[in-house]
Amino acid sequence: MTTMLTKKDWSTQTRRALNATEIVARLTRLNGWKLVGDGAAAAIEKTCTFANYYETISFVNAVAFIANAQDHHPDLSVHYNRCVVRFNTHDVDGISAADFDCAAQVDALLAAPDAKASP
Repeated sequence: MTTMLTKKDWSTQTRRALNATEIVARLTRLNGWKLVGDGAAAAIEKTCTFANYYETISFVNAVAFIANAQDHHPDLSVHYNRCVVRFNTHDVDGISAADFDCAAQVDALLAAPDAKASP
């Protein structure tokens, strides 16, 4: 069975920084994500809000599961009722397709029937 949570082997895949046109085009396909920073510090970011701390931490744990499977780890800023998720590909000094793949998986997590977060 193929699943989007299959462990990625980045040694077999070439990653590159996307150009501005590619980033803007891909951002239009995501819900609530925005471009922050510039140059090597550029990232895509989304703030997810929840009813309470328990739901926030449950979300953080689910994102950690995705990040581990993808071997691509976001910066997370965790608060009582929200979590800011920020993806950037450090080894290409910018934003890569991997960032958008992982962002789409976070969105899928939020779209799950039991998810209660608001983008």
